[in-house]
Amino acid sequence: MKVTLLGTGSPEAHVSRASSGYLVEAGDDTLLLDCGGGIFDRLLQSGRTPGDVTHLVFSHLHSDHMMDYARLVHARWDSGADNLDVWGPEPLAEVTGRYFGPDGALSFDLVARTELPQSKKVWQARGGALPRPWPEPRVTEMHPPFLINGNGWTMRAIQVLHAQPYLTCLGFRIEAGGKSVVYAGDSGHSAELETLIEGADLLIHWCYRLSHEPAPDPAFEATTPGHLETARLAERAGVKYLVLTHWRVQHDREEILSRVREEVADCFSGRFSIAQDLAEIVP
Repeated sequence: MKVTLLGTGSPEAHVSRASSGYLVEAGDDTLLLDCGGGIFDRLLQSGRTPGDVTHLVFSHLHSDHMMDYARLVHARWDSGADNLDVWGPEPLAEVTGRYFGPDGALSFDLVARTELPQSKKVWQARGGALPRPWPEPRVTEMHPPFLINGNGWTMRAIQVLHAQPYLTCLGFRIEAGGKSVVYAGDSGHSAELETLIEGADLLIHWCYRLSHEPAPDPAFEATTPGHLETARLAERAGVKYLVLTHWRVQHDREEILSRVREEVADCFSGRFSIAQDLAEIVP
């Protein structure tokens, strides 16, 4: 397996970090885990095309994890690629319809591109046939516990603690070629998460709050662990490589990141790194 960290930031505008998105090459497929703002451009910067993505998987439907969804689907469609396999929690099918359905936000664009005579000629010149169908992502809504068997890989999904009851939020474990990668999404800690990450070769976990920062209330603290809590969890579970991601602008300063590295090293014995956009990892 190979993992490319396309976007390692938060919802906040950040010049050097796109929002959430992680590319996993496993078996014969290329999975994109989340597709937040800026991920489409990062995908191109990594040397891939929209058509290279075989599966798009959403951990949850916060905007910073799905803002580039429509852009990716539209670009694949415009290039003539097959419809994309898309997986995620409810109401993903409804969201997709609100983008690409007959009355969706992009319906005006799609009518023009498929009905305007000049646009039809452009499409035919590219080798396309008429009538030109609209994009229709193949959506599967996941109800954890959930298992996908891919081409040389498996992915297991569990529900994680984050934005319930308003959003269903998922974490994933992907296994291929004797290696395992866990993307926890935006997750609080739980016994189920600890089971999911046990012995993982790579754990990608968010770090929206630092451990020394006071939480505004108990619910926030339970769903938003600090860097030390996550490092200790990874140590207990025997994780081999921990990557902390989802960095906020206020934390993304070298003096803070250096302190994080030092403090994690005191309680986690495996490999550790601060996520950076376009970094590549082979577990």
